Amino acid sequence: MLKTGAEHLASIRDGRAVYVGSERIKDVTTHSAFAEGARTVAAIYDFKRAPENLAVTSYEEDGERFSSYYLRPRSQDDLRKRSRTHKMIADLTFGLFGRSPDHVPGIITGLAMKPEVLDRAGQDFSQNLLRHWDAMRRADSYSAFAVVPPPGTRNPEIHSEERRANPGLRIVKETDDGVIVTGMKMLATGAVYANEILIGNLTPLAPEFKQYAVTTCIPCDAPGLSLWSRRPYAPTGEPLDYPLSHRFDETDCVVVCKDVKVPWEKLFVHDDAELARNCYIMTPANCLQNHQSNVRFWAKMSLVVGLASRVAKSSGIDAIPAVREQMGRLAALEATIGALVHGQVEAFENWPGGPEGYVCFNRRYMYAALNWCQEHHTEIVDQLRGLMGANPLQMPGDASLLDDPSLRAQFEESFATPYMEPLARWKLLKLAWDLVGSEFAGRHQLYERFYAGTSAIVRSQNHREAPWDAYHKLVDDLVAAVPESRGDSKKPN
Repeated sequence: MLKTGAEHLASIRDGRAVYVGSERIKDVTTHSAFAEGARTVAAIYDFKRAPENLAVTSYEEDGERFSSYYLRPRSQDDLRKRSRTHKMIADLTFGLFGRSPDHVPGIITGLAMKPEVLDRAGQDFSQNLLRHWDAMRRADSYSAFAVVPPPGTRNPEIHSEERRANPGLRIVKETDDGVIVTGMKMLATGAVYANEILIGNLTPLAPEFKQYAVTTCIPCDAPGLSLWSRRPYAPTGEPLDYPLSHRFDETDCVVVCKDVKVPWEKLFVHDDAELARNCYIMTPANCLQNHQSNVRFWAKMSLVVGLASRVAKSSGIDAIPAVREQMGRLAALEATIGALVHGQVEAFENWPGGPEGYVCFNRRYMYAALNWCQEHHTEIVDQLRGLMGANPLQMPGDASLLDDPSLRAQFEESFATPYMEPLARWKLLKLAWDLVGSEFAGRHQLYERFYAGTSAIVRSQNHREAPWDAYHKLVDDLVAAVPESRGDSKKPN
């Protein structure tokens, strides 16, 4: 099944509990803080089912058509289809919707490529996972995820010493029908627009925290579940002032559960702290998920480079050699992340093995790209900010000025430059400011730094995947070839 945008909007008008402060949002598809974001998601669904896109954004199996991001790849062409689908969706949102509907399916699909890892210590949850993956693709579901515990919950001694209840999401009761979970989980980006939330653990759990080792998918309208949103950045007024915030604020929410019931058939990991975290790297889940992140960053780089060039032209500085050099460097950086994305497909792996014959993107190149994005995003945005100078601060306060004929006439006369008409220049600078200086921009600075974990986590993943034996052999062979005494000579093997 391939949902329409209207069908998706109807599916999230389900009475879910979304809070902004003390206000409960009755309908995220119509509330001024969320409606434009909801329309952005609906546009993604309509885009990927458009006839001209179906050859890339969908695949057929057993006479039914599904979104390509649910495809379990068996060939390099399958990987190309997945990657091109991510790029088309990312281009549609200019790389600003990090947790678009194609993100979490990478996790579920990756687990479904090696589900047997979930069957450990007498547990048999692989079939639960496979059934849920199939249900998701048939419903064309949008899933968000929350996989990080609240701050201060990773050390069990903190709460035992201070006799405080641990607020992390945990199983508090087991019944014949399932388990009851209570507690908080971070950080469900996009959840207000999603159908369900994948609950899991991407950070280590202490062995004694077995009750926190739960991986499952919970519907967003589940009784007892509420989403506590940060303050939305989408303006309630004129989108001319905040053109990106207005359309692309995907929101971030804390998931709060109070006695939420999870049926046994919806559990994927239970009572196994080690498996709760490691199942993602034991399967292609983490790689498929973060390939989408790499592609999405590439799309965002295209926007940044295009803006930088237009801003330079609007000020008449584009012909200055130093500026041209800077623009050339930005273009090279954009090409670099594009090459890192393509490299993951061209150097694909015959992994995870087994009789199914699945393949995966190159893991080393994927993790290297994650590290590259974390290291360069702030620098890239700073270059755009430098090219803008103080120009955004010289623009009128807001778009209400345009409603006054006298003020508008003065603006059009006084703010004209030889390089760009005043209103076009205002719109350009507002657009750039929303990417480098607004609250929306500040949120993206944090997002790009932490969406894949801290830099220490990302670098440890690169360390884990590095071929250290091969590196060591190069050195050891050279060392062995060095003469052991003067006058001797050895040739390398």
